[in-house]
Amino acid sequence: MSETKKVIGYLPQDKPPFGAMLSLGLQQVLTMFPATVLVAILTKFDIGVTLLASGLGTIIALLVAKRKIPMYYGSSFSYLAVIMTAMATLGADCTDAYCPNVVRLVQVGIILTGVFNIIIGLVVQKLGKKALDRALPPIITGSMAVVIGIALAGVALNDASKHWGVAFITLIATILFSVFLRGKGLLGMLPILFGAIVGYIAAGAFDLIDFSVVANADWLRIPNFTFPAFGSGEAWGMGLSIALIAIATIPESTAHLYQMSLYIDELAKEMGRKEMKIKDLIGLNLVADGANDIVNGLLGGCAGTNYGENNSLMAITRNYSVPVLITAGVIAILLGFVGKLAGVVQSIPTAVTGGLSIYLFGVIGMQGVALIQSEKVDLFSPRNLAIGAVILVAGIGGNMGLPNGTFPFPIPVLFPNGIPAIVFAAILGIGLNVIFEVFAPQKKKEAA
Repeated sequence: MSETKKVIGYLPQDKPPFGAMLSLGLQQVLTMFPATVLVAILTKFDIGVTLLASGLGTIIALLVAKRKIPMYYGSSFSYLAVIMTAMATLGADCTDAYCPNVVRLVQVGIILTGVFNIIIGLVVQKLGKKALDRALPPIITGSMAVVIGIALAGVALNDASKHWGVAFITLIATILFSVFLRGKGLLGMLPILFGAIVGYIAAGAFDLIDFSVVANADWLRIPNFTFPAFGSGEAWGMGLSIALIAIATIPESTAHLYQMSLYIDELAKEMGRKEMKIKDLIGLNLVADGANDIVNGLLGGCAGTNYGENNSLMAITRNYSVPVLITAGVIAILLGFVGKLAGVVQSIPTAVTGGLSIYLFGVIGMQGVALIQSEKVDLFSPRNLAIGAVILVAGIGGNMGLPNGTFPFPIPVLFPNGIPAIVFAAILGIGLNVIFEVFAPQKKKEAA
């Protein structure tokens, strides 16, 4: 009689022993921490609020998803361009690491993003994914991802120019960690953290660090919660700009769901248990995404997304336990009250974040290319070429070449100073796609 091999792993409904749950939860927090905090630094959000909202948003999203979809939510890079533009235009007089007045305006947009995701999720639940694919085909979502990443190139280089030596040390270290630690377990999940540490040490060698920020920070503090500026017209215009970026994050979230479904069902099969097929929960997943963003928007945390890094960690450790992710959320909430942690993060010199940004912003753009490639978009099609070309030129060219990155087409209340280039690019792309859907070009019949 052959011996049955014991399969090690946790499915979403499984609850590990307390010690394992604590250590596995801490590992999830370590994985999300570098990117989540970096977004807060770049957008001048409060780091404590961002960490706390990440944890609470994750817990709420898990409950909304009926504890069936194991995802951890952190800050999204996709919203950087629009939010950093808002900081530059509406908060030009704010030179601090945290700009609460502009954060309050942006919060309205983050909440609108959540509402947008929930509406799309409910529509998908009702009509199915094909309806979503027709409205937002890969040529739009992929091209928008390229725009979101590359439009930020000027910001990354401007930050790096504060000290090119430190910036390039940070950049090269991050790239080397990303390449050579890949597949090395938890270490492979943390190249951004390791790159930032190397850059920080280099900055210290060049005497670029203001340690007084750390010394003056309290060990424990109440995070700087802010209330959304619902009464501001600027907030609603900026809000629409931010909400439209969900065009690029919805396919990303759906792809993460498909990836997780594959791994979870494989583990269930090995364990002789019923497959969960969470890939069928596309609509519910988007509703959970929206719930997370509403939490962030109400508290003053950065716009969020479910993290591919944490998904990869779960695949490596074969741990998909929702109780573990809830534990991670609780740990993140507690970290939000650690003032010294926020002080250390705020002391990171601009040149270090510039070096990280060169890599990260470029990766966002390349992910858009990967999406177009993986979806096998026909780039010989005049329709696809037209949509992609207009989005790229309007989004990238407009953001870099037009004053304040806006098209001079003012809309009262929403966009009194003109339409942001990235938003205008999305509107053009969606508009063209609608035209092609309504007036579909005739396909030539093949000769019999």
